[in-house]
Amino acid sequence: MKPMTLDTLDRAILAALTQDGRLSQVQLAERVPLSPTAVARRIRALEEAGVIEGYQARISRQALGLTMTVLVQIALKSQSEELLAQFEKAVVAAPSIVSCYLMSGEDDYLLTVLARDLADYERIHKEELSRLPGVARLKSSFALREVKLRPLPSHVLAPERRAH
Repeated sequence: MKPMTLDTLDRAILAALTQDGRLSQVQLAERVPLSPTAVARRIRALEEAGVIEGYQARISRQALGLTMTVLVQIALKSQSEELLAQFEKAVVAAPSIVSCYLMSGEDDYLLTVLARDLADYERIHKEELSRLPGVARLKSSFALREVKLRPLPSHVLAPERRAH
């Protein structure tokens, strides 16, 4: 997908929605110097171009009892296209895995897993992670505390500066 060229108004709309995805078009128009109709057109264009991928609520993991975040490094037995596809399909189906990245370097994948406690992670390890296709090595690291988590760095949505 080719990146969409965003102007200052598009970036202002995205920045406002990143802060509060529930803003109405009227509220957005109060923050961005556009009419609600123009805001609606721009939002629709951003959605159609794939810049806005969707909307979701941020749910407190702690409120749901998911107090453990585990980063899992996985090395596969081989890097064949077939095994990678099987592994990724299984990861998508695994309910406890919230993110998965194909990596360069020593390990093939980095997963983020949420668990209620150590016993829950042991269950996830046994029932989900160890059953993933082609796993040669699995290494778990437990996050002690979340220091920073945000959807997009603010500088990405800042107006572009032009060289003189």
